[in-house]
Amino acid sequence: MRIAIFGGSFNPPGRHHRAIAETLAREFDEVRVIPCGPRPDKSVTDSIPPVYRAALADLAFAGLPKVVVDLFDLEQATFSRNWELQERFAPMGEVWHVVGTDLIAGGGRGAAPIQTSWAKGEELWKTARFVVLQRPGHDIDPNDLPPHSKLIPLNVPGSSTEIRERLGRGEPIDDLVLPRVRDYIDRYGLYRAPIPGTWARDSLHDAPFLVCSDTKNPKTDALAEKTGAGVSDGDAKFINVLGGDGAMLRCIREHWRKRLPFFGINAGNLGFLMNAPEQVFSEPFPPSDVILRQLPMLYLEFEGANGETRTSYGFNDAWLERSTSQSAWLQVKVNGDVRIAKLVSDGALVATAAGSTAYARSMGASPLLADTPAWLLVGSNVLQPAHWRSALLSIDSTVEIRNLSPDKRPVEAFVDGHSMDEVVALRARISCAAAAELVFCASHDMADKIAAIQFEAGS
Repeated sequence: MRIAIFGGSFNPPGRHHRAIAETLAREFDEVRVIPCGPRPDKSVTDSIPPVYRAALADLAFAGLPKVVVDLFDLEQATFSRNWELQERFAPMGEVWHVVGTDLIAGGGRGAAPIQTSWAKGEELWKTARFVVLQRPGHDIDPNDLPPHSKLIPLNVPGSSTEIRERLGRGEPIDDLVLPRVRDYIDRYGLYRAPIPGTWARDSLHDAPFLVCSDTKNPKTDALAEKTGAGVSDGDAKFINVLGGDGAMLRCIREHWRKRLPFFGINAGNLGFLMNAPEQVFSEPFPPSDVILRQLPMLYLEFEGANGETRTSYGFNDAWLERSTSQSAWLQVKVNGDVRIAKLVSDGALVATAAGSTAYARSMGASPLLADTPAWLLVGSNVLQPAHWRSALLSIDSTVEIRNLSPDKRPVEAFVDGHSMDEVVALRARISCAAAAELVFCASHDMADKIAAIQFEAGS
């Protein structure tokens, strides 16, 4: 397989980036788009948080055959050098690095930026394969081409710098970005305000939607009759989830990379992540007055007994739970420091603010507002340390929960209620790349639901 590595800041991604990917897809079996993490030589990559850049990249390249958006660098907050990318993707096939003519200028005399500035640049110049994109007016000396190279003429106007400058001046960018990219930028005030927003008020009136229904719940049939059948994947502006909170969590797990807002209609029990049918259908569907909330997800690593590590994402929570009749013995680290040397309990859980109203609440933790920049660590039926129940964590914290006695006291891991089998350790943090947008009727937003929970005893 011939793989084109198309890296860049994509900050933000424009129509020109998508056109380049389309051109590459006609020449290669796979185009791997890699938005970079923080770069010491390009401070603009940190102009907005990486979770927004990840969403913009997914939106900009969505639906392109043979094009894959790789979020590794954004998730790990790193900048993979080209020699590292070469090693990572070489087992998959023939790797081609996509570069502009500016990076090969002077190559004939050993003075190209690839040769002088890249890590292991001289070795790559001689052995790696390069796709050189040539824009009009940028002439190339044939002697400057790398030994293994392919030249592709390109006539695609546009730049991320121009997009950011227009946004800073309050000018339209419709000709430079896709509509979904523009809408997302507008929704959260990206590249305009120093701190992007986490919620926005908007309308879904007449917006086409994709249906995600809990087929095991007969109540969803009646809801589907009222909302209609929806449209095909590529035309949808949001995902209409029919069911309970479990259906919403499954839908988020399966479809968060579509970067479509999730609007839930409750056909279950609590339905904290959903909208009540009586509110939804008090006006024509889809509703015209809604609040969209971008909510963070968990990045999770599960270590097995064999030492292998699996990764996953969670929206609500993740936990370890004893697999036998014996209590679990767990060690808890926060930011690398041992905070609980021996937690004797039925298990331990980490939860996002959105998930704090679910299993974490049943364990005794207080629910957090959806936009609280914090998350929770909670113990289940804690015997030791005495009186410890939960801890509030800063948004940049990392947590490791390790089984101290995996042979005698095994534990099973869960993500949003989905089993990950027995593990010896769970490592968790708030994701740098994964997030989900939930939509609520403005008349009864998530904040109202949390207020109701906190004051229900006195009502």
